[in-house]
Amino acid sequence: MARLYADEQFPRQVSELLRTMGHDVLTVQEAGNANLGIPDEEVLNFAIADNRAVLTLNRQDFIRLHRANLRHFGIIVCTNDTDRYSLATRIDEAISSLVIFRG
Repeated sequence: MARLYADEQFPRQVSELLRTMGHDVLTVQEAGNANLGIPDEEVLNFAIADNRAVLTLNRQDFIRLHRANLRHFGIIVCTNDTDRYSLATRIDEAISSLVIFRG
């Protein structure tokens, strides 16, 4: 199970499917941060403060943010697949395949 924070453009249906797969998903809307024009940096900072990885379709900006700040809980950058179940399944499989090494 992963703790995830779905940004404003991320498909809500995928967030809901990920929940059925056992993930703890919080959306920008549920956090009360929707339609406020919050910069991507603040979206990432919110996720960091809540120990969550970001779910996003915004490749360009979040890859840039990752390069600028490696101290986060993950950024899952996705393509906009109209097959929402397939997208959720690929995300779940990617998360499940991660091996975390701790020193």
